[in-house]
This record gives sequence, C-alpha cells and structure tokens, in this order.
Amino acid sequence: MLLIPAIDLKDGKCVRLKQGDMNDATTFGEDPAAMARRWVEAGARRLHLVDLNGAFAGKPVNEPAIRAILAEVGDEIPVQLGGGIRDLDTVERYLDDGLAFVIIGTAAVKNPGFLHDACTAFGGHIIVGLDARDGKVATDGWSKLTGHEVVDLAQKFQDYGVEGVVYTDIGRDGMLSGINIDATVKLARALTIPVIASGGLSNLADIEQLCAVEHEGIAGVICGRSIYNGDLDFAAAQARADELAA
Repeated sequence: MLLIPAIDLKDGKCVRLKQGDMNDATTFGEDPAAMARRWVEAGARRLHLVDLNGAFAGKPVNEPAIRAILAEVGDEIPVQLGGGIRDLDTVERYLDDGLAFVIIGTAAVKNPGFLHDACTAFGGHIIVGLDARDGKVATDGWSKLTGHEVVDLAQKFQDYGVEGVVYTDIGRDGMLSGINIDATVKLARALTIPVIASGGLSNLADIEQLCAVEHEGIAGVICGRSIYNGDLDFAAAQARADELAA
C-alpha cells in the first residue's frame, strides 16, 4: 500500500481545504519544494500535487511551485499532478518538466475525447481523477454534481488506457472522517487497473482497513490533512503498511 502525501497548491503555498472550499483553506507551508523534501525524507515513494487555483481556473496557475518541487525531488520519486489540465499541450509540458503522471479530472468527464487522445499520445502517464458524492461524479472543483455513476465512467476510461483511478469521496475530503472503504472497494472490484483512495484519511486504523482490502485492487491512499496536523505519523504509517503487506 503506497501512502502518497498530498501537496495542495493555492497561490504558491501548501494548503488544505475542507470539502474543496477555496475559502476554507489552512496554510501548512510557504515553500512547496521544502515540503516535498520533507515527505521524501519521511519515506514517501510518490507525491500527489494539486493545482487548486488551476482546478477552478481551468488552466495551470501554480506552475512555478510545481517546477520547484520537480527540481527538488522529481529525480528521486514519481510525482503526479492534477488541477487545471484541459489540453494536450499542457500535458506534454508537464511531462517534459518531469512529472511522472498527469491526473485528468473535470476534463475527462466533460470532454472524454481529450482523455482518449491523452492516453493515446502519452500512454503510461495518464491517471483519471474521479471525485464523487453518493456514487455520482462531481466536476469543476467539486462545485457541480453530474448524473454519471462513478463505476460506469471508470470502466469507460479504463478502456481508453488510463493507468489508474484516483477516487475521492468529496463528502469526506479534509474532514478526517475516515476513508469510504465500501465505495472504494466497489470501484476497485469493477476495474482491472489500480485505484488510489482519497478523501477523509484520519489515522492508522484507516491505513490498516485499507491494507486489509488492498488485494481488491487498491494500490495506494492519498494523505492530506491528517499528516499535516499530526493525527497520522507518515513514516510510521508507511512502515505499518509495509509490515501488513509482508
């Protein structure tokens, strides 16, 4: 089980939101590259970046901070990024900068042809991000709920050739209320590609619950507020996950 620290970028700083609300942001660091180094030194094997401003603007906004992170740790571990990625030129630019994976979310739902083209052009580097509430997919920084079922869309995108799915329960994100294990397992069982859980991780018990269902196809979990406020010791949690996998 891969524990993946999240670095959410707003106005060039590391923040955490509650349920995607840009007006409810807590700043955890002024230097994103230093934050990336901190997590690598704690044993992270992958990093998850989100351009929050970009997600709302529909175009990259925090590129300087992203480049600084890649310059700091991009040669050491894979880095994935979502937020504001709406065209192939942006995907190509980010991959050239050193990103390992680009996460396409809103654009995948609104413009499936773009996702298909991205998988064709940049196979092996595209992950789809599906954010949902009560099984329905949300878009536009979670501000709009669609009628699409998560499982149906994920299966369609799997056929396109995406590398995996980041699945976020947006009712739980940033709330420390626990991962939605049942919904994550349901999605993973419907797919052959790996699912990365996201939203609500609160403590070591959540990690142990996820490890118990890892065999269903859950490859990792994104760690946000819990590792920033100290509810979860990242290094100890990754060590415990490794122990359970042994």
